[in-house]
Amino acid sequence: MAADRNNPVAAAAPEKRGPIPPVAIVVGVVLLAGAAGFWVLDRASKQPPPPPPPLTGDAKAYVRNLKLSDVEMKAHADYFQHQVVEITGMIGNAGDRVLQVVEINCVFYDPYGQVVLRQRVPIVSRKAGGLAPGETKPFRLPFDTLPESWNNAMPQMVIAGIDFQ
Repeated sequence: MAADRNNPVAAAAPEKRGPIPPVAIVVGVVLLAGAAGFWVLDRASKQPPPPPPPLTGDAKAYVRNLKLSDVEMKAHADYFQHQVVEITGMIGNAGDRVLQVVEINCVFYDPYGQVVLRQRVPIVSRKAGGLAPGETKPFRLPFDTLPESWNNAMPQMVIAGIDFQ
């Protein structure tokens, strides 16, 4: 031990550390903020969207005035050789009100009658000018993400939403 007291290297006092450098604090705060933001966005993306509103009383009463006709289903391959199923047809407004939006639920089934996809799609929109009384317009519904278990039959098509002018 006496040798250690005379040795200046061994007797050196432990080094004092200064405060945490500001750069390290900034980096730590940025990493924490990024992790918190990622966590919030990840949780938000996993929550299902709220269901669309059901038909109102007026819309339910008006559905009998809407007529789907000439509905056909075709399949073809797109540029990337993916199968695209396209449903085309006409919708007519036999009522006395102008319609801004008409949406339908297309319900696809498997060979056992189980629902494999339910998709709500507009067939009349504000962008296309709505649907006046007595008017008939064509519609086109492309589907490119149908499950392989789909039975390749025409989906059930049900009026799901109507917005009046």
